[in-house]
Amino acid sequence: MSRSHTPVGYCTNVHPAEDLPGLLDQLDVHAGPIRQRLGVPLLDVGLWLPAPVAAELAAGPDARALLKDRLAANGLAVRTLNAFPYAGFHADVVKRAVYLPRWGDPARTEFTLHCAEVLADLLPVDGVGSISTVPLGWREGWGPAEDAAAERELGRVGAFLEELYARSGRRVRLAIEPEPGCVLDTVADVVAWLRPRVESGSLDPAYIGICLDTCHLAVSFADPVTEIAAVHAAGLSVVKVQASAAPEVPDPSDPRQRELIGRFVEPRYLHQTRELAADGTVLGVDDLDVALTELPGGGPWRVHFHIPVHADPQPPLRSTRGTIVDCLRELAGAGAYDLEVETYTWAVLPPETAGVDLVTGITEELRWLMAAAREEE
Repeated sequence: MSRSHTPVGYCTNVHPAEDLPGLLDQLDVHAGPIRQRLGVPLLDVGLWLPAPVAAELAAGPDARALLKDRLAANGLAVRTLNAFPYAGFHADVVKRAVYLPRWGDPARTEFTLHCAEVLADLLPVDGVGSISTVPLGWREGWGPAEDAAAERELGRVGAFLEELYARSGRRVRLAIEPEPGCVLDTVADVVAWLRPRVESGSLDPAYIGICLDTCHLAVSFADPVTEIAAVHAAGLSVVKVQASAAPEVPDPSDPRQRELIGRFVEPRYLHQTRELAADGTVLGVDDLDVALTELPGGGPWRVHFHIPVHADPQPPLRSTRGTIVDCLRELAGAGAYDLEVETYTWAVLPPETAGVDLVTGITEELRWLMAAAREEE
């Protein structure tokens, strides 16, 4: 694979900090030590900035200078931000709240603009970066009026990113991240939604593209080759890849496998579950506990629960990390994109799946992804 993407990094939404001191602390306590263990001179981190922190940094050059100093002291670089969660991402119960505010709400726009302002200041001169964002919102209560509002607000962001590039020389691109259960559930949904708006000129593909989360892609039972080809055929780009893996249940009718996947039921995050039926139909429910009572179990399940990319769940459960490799291969030479590990669920993993402390675990994930990227060069 040609070196068309930025160096491998990891997303800091795994850390629960919700204020600037906490953000700075996580760089010292986690990101810096991870870089040291990897033995690399510079490590990319994809920062998650909760909305209040993004606003503080966007408004305060001194605050941004403090962040830049702490990044430099730890040998860290920033080329991408995660602006999907707005705030409270490590609350006791998150579930559907993670999709709020949805696109069309000016609060989502303001948050994204703040993140863009911050990222432009963190990028090197002539740098290119990305911001991943929610796939419009949760599907329920969405209609034509919501579509129109989302298009309007995304157009505002695109115009701002163009102006930001003109005055800073840094190009920031917004990346819509499809997720099961949302308005834009799959990569195909994002393509179908964006394509006519790009063709009409209301949205500019130079400033808006797709974030490919490989866990979400695998859960949908989609073929990476087909999906990525469709993105490019539509004149769109994959501008960010979040390398993540899902647990697969080969035979959910097996009591042992049901017992093992049942250990992943937890109250914080939503774990959308999909079943591949014998006729190729994909069945789905919105959470794992519901799957255990309502899905027929006639075909394999995949669960939206980000598991460490380097490790297998307890057999006979499997990992979908092969989807990561397939995506890296298909994106070879397809243009620049940001690449990061995004396993935000370490705190809620079953103990037998987690197994190690956070710094060790993320270090091993990065080693695996770095090796996988090298193999596709």
